[in-house]
This record gives sequence, structure tokens and C-alpha cells, in this order.
Amino acid sequence: MNSFYCLLLFAGSYFSAIAEPAGGVLSGRVTDKDKGAGLPGVTVYIPDLRLGVVTDSSGYYKFSNLPSGSFLVEVRSVGYKLLTRTLTISGPVSQDFVLSDQFVEESPVVVTGLSKATQIKRSPVPIVAVDHEYIATNLSSNIIDAIAKVPGVSALTTGPNVSKPFIRGLGYNRILTLYDGVRQEGQQWGDEHGIEVDQYGVDRIEVIKGPASLTYGSDALAGVVNLIPTPAAPEGKIIGDVQAEYQTNNGLYGGSEMIASTKNGFEWMARLSHKQATNYQNKVDGRVFNTAYNETDANLALGLHRGWGYSHLSLSLFDDLQEIPDGTRDSATGKFMQQVTEAGDYVVASDAALKSYSMTPLHQHVQHYRAYLTNNFVLGDSRLAVNIGYQRSVRREYSHPEIPYQEVAGLYLKLNTWSYDVKYYLPELDGWSLALGVNGMYQGNNVTSGTEFVIPSYHQFDVGPFALLKKSFGKLDIAGGARYDSRSFKNFGLYSRPDPVTGFDRPVTGADTAGADFHFAAYNHTFSGFTGSIGATYNFTERLAVKANVARGFRAPNIAEIGANGVHPGTGIYQIGSGDFKPEFSFQQDLGLEYTSPFVGASLSVFNNQLSNYIFNQRLTGLAGGDSTIGGVPVYKFQQGKAELYGGEASLDIHFLRSLHFENTVSAVLGLNKGIDPKLRTDSNKYLPFIPPVHGLSELRLDWASRSHHLVNGFVRVQLAWYASQNRAYLADNTESATSGYALFNAGVGAGITNGKGRTICNIYVMGNNLFDVAYFDHMSRLKYFLYSADDTNPAHGIHNMGRNLALKVDFPLDFSL
Repeated sequence: MNSFYCLLLFAGSYFSAIAEPAGGVLSGRVTDKDKGAGLPGVTVYIPDLRLGVVTDSSGYYKFSNLPSGSFLVEVRSVGYKLLTRTLTISGPVSQDFVLSDQFVEESPVVVTGLSKATQIKRSPVPIVAVDHEYIATNLSSNIIDAIAKVPGVSALTTGPNVSKPFIRGLGYNRILTLYDGVRQEGQQWGDEHGIEVDQYGVDRIEVIKGPASLTYGSDALAGVVNLIPTPAAPEGKIIGDVQAEYQTNNGLYGGSEMIASTKNGFEWMARLSHKQATNYQNKVDGRVFNTAYNETDANLALGLHRGWGYSHLSLSLFDDLQEIPDGTRDSATGKFMQQVTEAGDYVVASDAALKSYSMTPLHQHVQHYRAYLTNNFVLGDSRLAVNIGYQRSVRREYSHPEIPYQEVAGLYLKLNTWSYDVKYYLPELDGWSLALGVNGMYQGNNVTSGTEFVIPSYHQFDVGPFALLKKSFGKLDIAGGARYDSRSFKNFGLYSRPDPVTGFDRPVTGADTAGADFHFAAYNHTFSGFTGSIGATYNFTERLAVKANVARGFRAPNIAEIGANGVHPGTGIYQIGSGDFKPEFSFQQDLGLEYTSPFVGASLSVFNNQLSNYIFNQRLTGLAGGDSTIGGVPVYKFQQGKAELYGGEASLDIHFLRSLHFENTVSAVLGLNKGIDPKLRTDSNKYLPFIPPVHGLSELRLDWASRSHHLVNGFVRVQLAWYASQNRAYLADNTESATSGYALFNAGVGAGITNGKGRTICNIYVMGNNLFDVAYFDHMSRLKYFLYSADDTNPAHGIHNMGRNLALKVDFPLDFSL
């Protein structure tokens, strides 16, 4: 705790030391197009400066201490069309804005993977933005689950609180997750834990669908998910919210409290969140034993804005207790069993245990600590961005049911990551924008504190210089760049012996390695490669735009693919890696079409992605046929070859009336295993594993308000989520199985309640998923393969996904003027 106070003291001294005199001023008025009256409470925001203000009661706004330069400005108010303008700030600038009531929003502004804030319709890179309203009014159990219905995005799950993002059929270390633009580093290679981020603290999400290695390096080969936290309070304001929710299926209780303020360019924000749930249920399996969880999160942010730019310091803590299901059930009754001895003895899980919120002995404890500093310095007509971050991820899997108080962890991983990102934005020359940069990380992972070893300890250093170029020619925008990546990787050898006291394995060194159990050999290698992209967008009119992009991505193999050799406690498989793997490279072509009008919004995006040295997991076959096993568990080994994925997404949004929307989306991707000799290719081995089926979403939504009854921002929606059968599965060696199609009916209603002055005092949402309680297997669910026992071959014995789930969510926003 003392170190925490020292850090706050340092932060205060740091921000005081860099304070400088005020810079430019931007001011004006926001009015209604039809009435001509000033609009109060309108947010005026500059994304590149992370700076916003709110109009006063007469519609006037004012920014002070702005740096000189050209910036995109967003003007946003509920019930009005989003307005964006690019303004040049040099001394005092006056700019008025006129908002109009429109059916269709203007194209959102995004910042991920770009040299500066840009409207989506003007970016050739396929990007989708998910706003706060979408997150708040859709039912989900974690932040990745919240975007799993976005076209082209899906999630690999292990129960309701463990979701990993997949984009167009690719996931794990091929998807880079960012938090506020800083790469999220945990044990991404693992299956049975999710993204270590407080879902209540995420305000919006931006997703790049395709190679983003150009900006972020290895692990962004297939795309990026940028989780953007709640923005700072507008100047002169104290804001906050108190959220609470309850979900019926697993008895989830969740809540979050946030308060923030900004005064004279100094900002601060604090948030505390908690959620806990018992075992989820469905009508076939009943309650699924060992799927309960208990999560606590805390965040603190400090910032300073001046004429020279801005500097932000953010601290966060994520602490999650997550049970680990193994799916063992009684063969006669189908009831879930609970392991009670180290030797593998089981008893039937009691009703009390199935409904309990307490963690069972077999669970994991994931702790993630983050501190990062983001700086943006204005140097005349140029800018310098310097971002550094530190993360510590501690993950323990407790796999010894008889050890009291969880004194000994089976898997004990301690990961430390230092990341850096430096970009220099040169002055614009005749409309050309050029940014030069370098980013990467130093990472060390220690595995020697546990009793089970599936990966070796390692350290690595990444460095990647790059250049981004952008130019607008009226209706035509072009963008591209190039990058060179290098990853120096080294893992360490490991031997173990049984501890004479506990009997569990412990690492040994030196002379003690003679006759000891061998786990991993030492390994040292450097992976490197060039990446690049080039694309263009042409806006024929304000309504119609066409975009195309070609990109090459890069990914170095992860630690599991290189060095795994052991039983992974949380997955029940013996995993084997290979030190012979080469880095993956992708070559993706994208073509998109967007059309918007007052009554119709439509988009179509198609892609083709060719991968060399693609790494995938394969179940091995024993010499006598059947599955290969070690110690009674199936053996999987990573393989490498060529692959191709192609498909696309389409959407159609029809506005029958001013407030009645009929929105439809469909996504499709086909993954082909090109590494198989054509003479040996069959229907069982020609597809890639874990490719989502063709799926879509149809939603009918009525937006409404009744200010005379103190109700605003109301909505009623009914939703049909459908998933086709997935028969294009990697069936060889029982690695994967086909999945039947299904359809889920969802619904929701909500509104804000206002006081006599029109200020929202509470938002209330009632939502339901899978209202008809359909029993189904999601093709992307790992629990589908958790059968009754190791020798069970009946695929119907897998664990089904969540049944009917209803939720009540309330949100009390706070807003005061200083």
C-alpha cells in the first residue's frame, strides 16, 4: 500500500512539473437545425487529444489550452446525427455546429491502427466500432461475449466467463487485444481463461478485421480488438455512475461504481467493480459443475492537458477466481462428479455444491496488474506520442483437491511485460500525412513455482520499426505502410523430482538433474519478417463508398506451439509443441461497399486470406489405432502447413419509420487446410478446426421516448440469432466434430427516467437471451468436447451452452458542474 501512495505522489509531482501556459482556444455554439435554438448537454470531443467539453444551457462550448494542429472534432447528442469536422487550431478559433435529427448516424470515428482519428467510411482497413449503447443494452457475461454477435467476430468459450475473440475464423495469438491502445498481455496461448479486463469499465470497442501487424507487430496477424475505457470527465464536470445487474441463469450479481472529474486540464477517474456467479444451467445438463466465478476489479487514472499536448497515467487491478470444469459425470445418471482425492476418486456433486457461490478446490486464480503512461507532445506542426506500460499476470491453477487452503498450485505462471510504443507524426505536406514509429515489448514468464509443467520458462524481446502514410484526394483516400518485425526468443530447460515432503514435482538444477524427470530443452531463436499494407477508399457520394485493401501479416509462434510438453491441468489433454516452427505470414485481400440513406443502410465486405506456415492443433492416433494417450489423457500436437480462409459479412438496416429499425447481418467464413497432400485430402482433413458456421442476426427495434412521462432513450427489441450447421469441420483423428444448427430468440426493453429538469436519474434495462430455452452446442464452445469420461465416444454427452437467461440492469449516472 505504501508503494501505491508513493506512485500517486510521484504522479502528482510529475504532472505539476510538466504544466505549461495555455495554448489555443476553440469555442462556439451548437444549435438545432430545425428550431435554431441552442442545444444544452451536447458533447464536443477531440479524439486525437482525448479531450471533451459539454455545451452549457444555451448551447455554448469552449476548449482552452489546445495545441496547434489539424484535428477531427466529434459533436454528439442523443437523438441527433453524429457530426464530424476537421478543424485547424492556431490561436483562438470560433466554430459553430448545427445538429439535425436523422434516421441514420454518420460514419463513426475510430482511432485503432491509424495515424490519426478517421471516419470508418474513409478508412480502407476493415474496421467496426461498437458504441457504449450497444454494450449497455445487450446481455453478456463478459466483454468479449459482448461483441460475439458483431459481423465477422465470434468467441471461443469455456463457459460463460471464459471467452477468447476470433475474427474471421482466427483467434488465440493471432488476435491482439488492446486496452486503451496498449497491448493486453496474459497467457493468451491458454484455453481456459478469458481477457483480464473489467467489462464495466469499457466504454466502446473498435475491431480491425484483418492483418494489423503493420501497427502492432506479431500477434495482430488476424486483427485487433481495442477495448476503450470510459473517457475522462468533460472540463469543469464531475461525472460518475453506479451500475448493478442480476442474471437469472447462474445467479450473477454484478456492479460497478465510478467517479471522475476534470478541472483546468487536470483529470482523474476511479472505478471499482465486482461480479460473481454460481454454476450456469441448461435443460439437458442441469447445472454445470465447476463453472462458478468471482471477479473484482479496480482502476485509477490521472491526466493533464495543456497547450503542449497531454499525459495520462492509468493503473488497474484484475482479480478473478474461476472454477475449472472437467465434465466428469456418472455414466448411469449423467450427474456431474466432483474429484475429492489426488488419486482421482469422484463423488456425485451435491445440489448444494451445484448452487454454491464458493470456489471448489479445483479452480484457477488469475491476477493481472497494469500501469501505463500515454503521452502526446506537440512539437510545432508535428506530434510525438510516447507510450510505455508494465503488466504483471499471475495465473494459478489449483489441481490438488486434498491440499488445504490451496497452498500448492498445479500450474503457477508469473508473466512480466514491459511494452513501449513511440510514434512521430510529421507535419502534413500537401495533404500527405506521414507517421514513423517503433514499438515492441520485453517479456519474461516463470513457471517454476508450480507442481505441473506444460510450458517452459522463457523471455523474449520484440522490436518493430514502421511507417504509415495517408493522403486524401477529395473523394479518394489512400493509406498504407511498411514494417519490419524481430522477436528474440529464448526458453529454458527444466528437470524435476518429487518433493520429499509433499510428493509433488518441483524443479531441480545442477547435479540434481541427473536421473531427474526431463520436461523441456533449452531453445533460442529469432523470428523476423516484413509486413505491409496498401488500400484506398472512394466516396462516390455522401451515401456510397467503396474500399479495398491488401495486407501482409506476421506472427511468431507462441510458447505453447514451440515448447509445450505436458498435461495441461485445465484442459485435460497432453500438449506437445515443436521447436521447428517458422513464423506465420498472411496475405489478405479485402473489398467493401457501404451505402447509407435516410431509410436504408447496407454494407458488404468480402475477403480472402492466404496463410503460410499456419499452426494448428491435431489429436494424435495411437500405433494400434484409436486415440494416442499419455497417463490416460489424449495427446495433441501442433502441426504447421498452408491454409486459406475466405468469406465475408453483409448487413441491411431498414428504417420503416423514424424510430422503427429492422437490422439484419450475416457472416460466413470457410477455412481450408492447404497443407494436406492432395492425394491424401479427404472430407475429414481438408478443413481448419474452430471455424464458426454461417450465422446471422435479425433484430426489430423500436426506439421511443415520452418526455411528458419523464422517459427518454427508450427501446424495445426482439432478436433472432441463427447459426447454420457446421459440417466443414476438422474431423480427422477426432480432433473436432460437426455441429447442428440452431436459432435463439432474444428480447429486451429499457429506458431512462428523468427528473423535472430533464436530467436522467436512472436507466433501467430488462433483457433475455435464449428465451425458448433451446438446448444447443455452439461450435466454438470447448465444453462441447467435455464427455462423461476419457473413453466416452458419444458426442451428445458434451456440455451444452447456457439455457434461458434473464437480466435486470440499472444504471444511475452522476453529473455535476464544478
